Amino acid sequence: MTVLPTSLSRDPARLAALATAATPLPRPPHIVAVSGSPTRPSRTSVLVSEVAGAFASRLGGTSTVIELSGLLGELGAGPYRDDLGPAAQDALATVEAADLLVVGSPAYRATYTGLFKLFFDHIGQYALVDKPVVLTATGGSDRHALLVEHQMRPLFGFFQALTVPLGIFANQGDFDGYELRSDQLRGRIDASVARTVPVVLAQLDPTATAVQDFARPDAF
Repeated sequence: MTVLPTSLSRDPARLAALATAATPLPRPPHIVAVSGSPTRPSRTSVLVSEVAGAFASRLGGTSTVIELSGLLGELGAGPYRDDLGPAAQDALATVEAADLLVVGSPAYRATYTGLFKLFFDHIGQYALVDKPVVLTATGGSDRHALLVEHQMRPLFGFFQALTVPLGIFANQGDFDGYELRSDQLRGRIDASVARTVPVVLAQLDPTATAVQDFARPDAF
């Protein structure tokens, strides 16, 4: 597991705005991002790190990025969870204990990577029930954007997770090398943060009432 630097940290004004809007919670939430890219460096890892960092700033919590590329050997060690190495076991437990998940994969053969699927094949069947999940994906062009809706959302529907309506897709043009450069994409990230905060509040603080605003259609 790694904590990646994000362009959010290089945008002081945006970081300050998110931090100023932070909502007090009974405890600092832990946001966990999972990058299903088999390569490193990876634009998918940059994207999920950016999104997780934005949520951590807004909620006053911490974020962790799990890059599955470093776990490939352990994930392929055997068919059962007990067969896996300690780093893979720790990553699975970290995902299951997260307050909010940010998941992402590059488009491979019109779907998420086999590595991404292999990792989530080992997640407990009921470990993600009602857990807020932000879906992201990357691809060479916008022709791959439906990966989020047609492939990723059904997978987390199986887990009975609470996938937020606003998915985040980034194409190659949104990056300069491995740095996120698109203001439009950052705006979509900020919108996803704003729309998901009430859900996280409701999970961590049962007395929160802001969740009633979650489905307001003009936010999407």
